[in-house]
Amino acid sequence: MIRTLLSAAVGLLFIACSNGTTDKTMLVSGQVKGLKKGTLYLQHLPDSVLVVVDSLEIDGDGNFSFQTELESPEIFYLYLAKKDNNDINDRITFFGEPGTITINTKWNTFDSDAKITGSKTHKIWEEYRKTMSNFNKRNLAIIQNSMNAETPLDSIQLDSLQRVSDKNAKRGYAFAINFALNNKNSYLAPYIAVHEISDANPKYLDSINKSLTPEVAGSKYGKELAEFLKDFEN
Repeated sequence: MIRTLLSAAVGLLFIACSNGTTDKTMLVSGQVKGLKKGTLYLQHLPDSVLVVVDSLEIDGDGNFSFQTELESPEIFYLYLAKKDNNDINDRITFFGEPGTITINTKWNTFDSDAKITGSKTHKIWEEYRKTMSNFNKRNLAIIQNSMNAETPLDSIQLDSLQRVSDKNAKRGYAFAINFALNNKNSYLAPYIAVHEISDANPKYLDSINKSLTPEVAGSKYGKELAEFLKDFEN
């Protein structure tokens, strides 16, 4: 029985290797509905420079597939260079991770209509962004109220709006910090700390760092957070 199970395991490993996939392989596939011509690029930021991982020329068929290896979940971009001389709404941002990720969208609403499945980290990120967008909308409304006033606002009114804006910003930071702490086993936690609230009080960032599970702490963004705090101390 043991010999049979061992043979089966070796067989599965052989199949995976023959297909060029490992437990660190990310497969990104899907369809850009209505796209006839254009170029799709899979991109990421290994450091501070945007790098093209792979590209695909689309000619009459909006189906696509990319495959790449990654050490740990990180932010990726699916960029569409369309033949319409319009660079607006042409980049989809998603949290990539090993496994199969499916992205389906439309050519004319490329980023806004994107449906992304298969990434556990991305699902948590969508939950985070949904709430954070409410804080951003609130702040935008405050700015619009000050600009659309029929008569210029006096200093007292402006100070009042500033206090409301500051309070809203603090609530946003508090939410982000608590979200990271409550998701210490997610690769999103250190990402939020480094790329969303890096100007927060260092003691809160340190709390996030100390709460991370060993696996997350050893990931790309976990290491970035540790280095950020180390540089801050120096």
